[in-house]
Amino acid sequence: MWTTGAEQVEQAVDECVGLLGAVTDRDWEAVRAGRLQWSCRETAVHIAEDLIAYAGQLAGREQEAYTPFEISLEEGTDNAGALRVIRTTGALFAAAIRTTPREVRAFHPYPFRSANREGFAAMGVAEVLLHTHDMAEGLGVAYEPAPELCDFVLTRIFPHVQPGPAPWRTLLWATGRGDLPGREPVTEWRWSNNHVIPTDRLTLQGVTPAAASDLSTVGDGGFEWLDGGPIEGTRIGAGLVFKQYEDGVHRPEWGMYVLVRREDGRALGAMGFHSVPDESGRVEVGYDLVEAARGHGYATEALRALSAWALSRDEVRTVVANVERDNTPSHRVLARAGFEAVAEDIEHVTYELREPRG
Repeated sequence: MWTTGAEQVEQAVDECVGLLGAVTDRDWEAVRAGRLQWSCRETAVHIAEDLIAYAGQLAGREQEAYTPFEISLEEGTDNAGALRVIRTTGALFAAAIRTTPREVRAFHPYPFRSANREGFAAMGVAEVLLHTHDMAEGLGVAYEPAPELCDFVLTRIFPHVQPGPAPWRTLLWATGRGDLPGREPVTEWRWSNNHVIPTDRLTLQGVTPAAASDLSTVGDGGFEWLDGGPIEGTRIGAGLVFKQYEDGVHRPEWGMYVLVRREDGRALGAMGFHSVPDESGRVEVGYDLVEAARGHGYATEALRALSAWALSRDEVRTVVANVERDNTPSHRVLARAGFEAVAEDIEHVTYELREPRG
């Protein structure tokens, strides 16, 4: 069953508090947290700050910046008290995730200036896992989180990172905290929330590797689909996205987008790119809609928006689509979106939309 991430936040916090609760008698102020410049005490406070800040972003539906508040521990709070604050802020964050509708997005700077509840959950879990690791390293205690928590993070906010031999080792490597055989050390990193492109009636929501894996089988990818969806074309496309992720060549903004209707949050179909732009600046697009959504101009609206976004990028000169000769509705969609037929063979017609000249 698809998860919003609240359960993962609670599990990560439980593991953190359980591990560090056994060493509250140590002097956390005097010990540096792993490779960080912070002490273990400062790192514990930072975990709580992140959890409540993310809860605030979702609860307040913040769109332009972080909510301008911070927390501090009462004077005299001991290490056990700091863990109580982590547990409480974790519970508040999980509650915010559970009560936030899936279509809500709130401000976060990396990399497209917003995240949904699942993205915030993944960021919160990452903060807890990584900083618990930092503190454990400084305090000299062994720590390895549940693999499913690491996989939850990697498949949602590290879509550009090829899976490694084990999720925890991969996450440590991706955040500059460890090595992986055959891979260069990471010195700078940022996670990546999914890209969203709005139109008048739709949002084109970037599909994460987690959603692609689910959609490629029998799942819904976390979307509420209009009757009849997702259809076979979407499942095939999602499988290709996940294969690119496994091969380490997936670039999320050049992947698949699910078309979600604004008025009711229902998913109508999918649209996306077959791969990243080639050296000549060409990128190929494909799409499909559930039958009940056809004939309302949704595909044309989405294609215009996705093509305009692609052509706004320096690396794109031409958007290409190949359509079966007998697919009359798709030919009409491409024509309405401004594409021109440039070639054909026995089975297909090739359409192009070029960047504006001048």
